[in-house]
Amino acid sequence: MNAATDSTADPARAPVTAAVNLTRFAWWSIAAAVATIGLKAVAYLVTGSVGLLSDAAESGVNLVAAIVALTALRVAARPADDNHHFGHGKAEYFSAGVEGLMIFVAAALILLAAVDRLIRPQELESLGIGLAISTVASVINGVVGILLLRAGRAHRSVALEADGKHLLTDVWTSVGVILGVLVVALTGWERLDPIVAILVGLNILITGYGLISQSVTSLLDAALPEQDLATIEQVLAGYRNQEVGFTGLRTRASGRHRFVTLTVLVPGEWSVVRGHLLADEVERALARALPDCDAQTHLEPHGAHDHVARVSESAER
Repeated sequence: MNAATDSTADPARAPVTAAVNLTRFAWWSIAAAVATIGLKAVAYLVTGSVGLLSDAAESGVNLVAAIVALTALRVAARPADDNHHFGHGKAEYFSAGVEGLMIFVAAALILLAAVDRLIRPQELESLGIGLAISTVASVINGVVGILLLRAGRAHRSVALEADGKHLLTDVWTSVGVILGVLVVALTGWERLDPIVAILVGLNILITGYGLISQSVTSLLDAALPEQDLATIEQVLAGYRNQEVGFTGLRTRASGRHRFVTLTVLVPGEWSVVRGHLLADEVERALARALPDCDAQTHLEPHGAHDHVARVSESAER
């Protein structure tokens, strides 16, 4: 409890639960990226399809993003120290931001190649083999993407969730490319191939913008999502009565860890011990309701805020 009567509280208190090692999930992403880069590169070489080339380029971005995610997860798992009182969880937001920037680079390269092929169309070859190889690569990405997304949501990891979303976006990209190349094979309309690649590039830009936007919002200490705030309110409602109230609720997140601070209002005639025990109980209840939550309370008597406001107004006069 960080109460007014508890001035010795440790400001470097670590989050209430131990960090979970999530780096094994990042290694899955790296392995999937290496495998799909090889498969999609072969598919491009045997067909000459710029659509398949764009698909291979995005897999290259996946590899860089997975390596960045691995580094971020290792940093985020470090405990709080003298220089980082709230831990290192925000490292995951940098991972999501870097991944978004890498997606922009990949999209630019894809669009350049696609526009060139649109101006100078080229006949495609060995489409059956190329499409089969690309399909295998898409299945690998789909399986790993689902695993990463589930792990990210289960452990509240921004880096894993971003990587999972990126892989699943890659799957839908591959589906579009495969269908486009298939139509080229059936109709002979060669310009459809670069048109599909351009659509892929634009879709990748949208994904990159979403990742960067989420990263920036989180780095600016946005409040916890509505679902978490509703859980906090439900916990506080169990203690709120004619004697006990709450005010000054503030929340934020740092990677997987949630931070909640609030003021507990109690009657002025309560003893310090009684107020302290209540505040500690509220903190424990919040920690139980929200995993990876560090809840801190400040204890004040009812009417203290009004009294301070009146004193301030008198001093200004």
